[in-house]
Amino acid sequence: MEILSSAIFSSILVVSSQLALAMVPHFFPSFSLVSMLPIAGVVFVATVVIGRWCRRLLGVPASAPAFVLFNVFFLWGVYICIIRQAVPSLLDAILNAECALLLFGLYRLLHPHKFLSPFSFMIFSSDPGMVSYDSSHSTEARCNGFSDFSQCENSSLFPRVRYCTSCKTNIRGFDHHCPALGNCIGQKNHRLFMVLLTGFVIAESSYTMCSTRYITRFLNTSRVGLEANLSLNMVISTMLFSILQVLWQVVFLMWHLYCICFNIKTEEWINWRKYPEFQLNIQAQQGSAFSEIRTRPRPRCYLRGLSGDFVLGGK
Repeated sequence: MEILSSAIFSSILVVSSQLALAMVPHFFPSFSLVSMLPIAGVVFVATVVIGRWCRRLLGVPASAPAFVLFNVFFLWGVYICIIRQAVPSLLDAILNAECALLLFGLYRLLHPHKFLSPFSFMIFSSDPGMVSYDSSHSTEARCNGFSDFSQCENSSLFPRVRYCTSCKTNIRGFDHHCPALGNCIGQKNHRLFMVLLTGFVIAESSYTMCSTRYITRFLNTSRVGLEANLSLNMVISTMLFSILQVLWQVVFLMWHLYCICFNIKTEEWINWRKYPEFQLNIQAQQGSAFSEIRTRPRPRCYLRGLSGDFVLGGK
């Protein structure tokens, strides 16, 4: 029952948010797409916030991965039912292939335990790099004064193994916990995450291009009627949604490319002073009884990162 209620609520929230976005071109038909973008952003955020409030009021379990999945299905459905007629065969095949690959990427990246509650059919997924310590390591960790592995991130015994407070587990090469996917991004699935993020940007850009072709064809044919207007509003609203997604995803992609260039993780950047890898031990001068430990500055220059000034050892 919990699985069904979560799935139904996620689908209702997706449909409600998309219909709310469709009201933007309906009430502001004379506005340009650039002018509609901020309005669409406010409407979408407000709809999602209201939906979350209703979910908590009803006591329905949340599922951000389900919300992402149903949005992909919704946009793909709008494309097949409305936009496809105005798109050449080659571009149609490319966009359908992109959507299919996105679903496959989500299938591989979603966390199994996160989806066993809302969607039990998602049982195969990528391991982000969960670390299982054997008894000898456990004994050694306890001997070093660590009562829990979440406390031994700074130990040389477990290099670049970080503790995820959301998943309550240790992840090798931990970058961040992705709520939208319900999974950690670590050493074993970071490449897949980057491919999936790039795929979202490409697919949504392709969808925007196909939507533009449909709108141009619609305006040239001067179609009238309630059904035609509803179709146009739905195409414009989903295109606005795609553009909004592309805007933040491009920034997110650039951030991860920056981190890759400097061999640093998002979590390490945030907690820069926490880890010994970023500490510079300045030896004491002659006649001084103390040595000095300073925090290495965050990388700022791409060329300095390539030269090795800030590149960490290990993956």
